Amino acid sequence: MSHEASGSGRDVGRILSYVGGWLGVAAMLVLAPFFLATGLMAPLWGVVLVMAIWLALLALAVLAIRRRRPLLALLAPVVAAGLWWLVLTLGERLLGWTA
Repeated sequence: MSHEASGSGRDVGRILSYVGGWLGVAAMLVLAPFFLATGLMAPLWGVVLVMAIWLALLALAVLAIRRRRPLLALLAPVVAAGLWWLVLTLGERLLGWTA
């Protein structure tokens, strides 16, 4: 196997990892309406809290791509969805938030 062929395989893997990273960022954008809809159930401070979480995770996803760890960006939407659910569930059960 020549040096060029093995380098080409690494390039394809790198490109695919960046595509995956940007898909993670796109998934964060898909989650944005759910975070914004938190205002239907939570008070203003709860909305500010979940939007701050969303914004921080979006920034971390972009930073992961820029720092050449694009696959870490795929974790951002998973963590965001879990934290959103957790905050709303705890708000409902402990703080009496209702829709």
